[in-house]
Amino acid sequence: MTSALVFLAAEGEKENPLVPPWPEVVIGLIAFVIVFGFLAKKLLPTINKVLEERREAIEGGIEKAEAAQTEAQSVLEQYKAQLAEARHEAARLRQEAQEQGATLIAEMRAEGQRQREEIIAAGHAQIEADRKAAASALRQDVGKLATDLAGKLVGESLEDHARQSRVIDRFLDELDQKAEATR
Repeated sequence: MTSALVFLAAEGEKENPLVPPWPEVVIGLIAFVIVFGFLAKKLLPTINKVLEERREAIEGGIEKAEAAQTEAQSVLEQYKAQLAEARHEAARLRQEAQEQGATLIAEMRAEGQRQREEIIAAGHAQIEADRKAAASALRQDVGKLATDLAGKLVGESLEDHARQSRVIDRFLDELDQKAEATR
């Protein structure tokens, strides 16, 4: 084995294993140029075409996204405008309803006041009519009692109706005057 190592060591001094022989370098260089040329002619245009399509797709996607964003922004502005208009309309309707409500309340109060006044006036008229009817009935009753009493005191009947009415009326008028004077 030592002789094989010696042989290899002697041969290693002559040639460097890291540097290839010149004919292999030339053949490798020619093969590289042929393969590179073939790839440049056939494969490079396809790669460039795919890269261009990809760039166009990305740019088209960006343009579409920008267009969609612009459209979304315009729709948002329209929505905001419609919302503001709807709020304004709602406020106007609310104000109008409040005004109508206030008007209706005022009308109902006025109608209630009018009806109250009518009821009070009718009540006063009824009371006055009842008072007059009661006064008339009282006059007749008092007059009859007074006539009967006077007839018993005098001892004769006071049948003359006209005279009875005058005496009774005068008596009651004097009572009314005395009652008013004491108030």
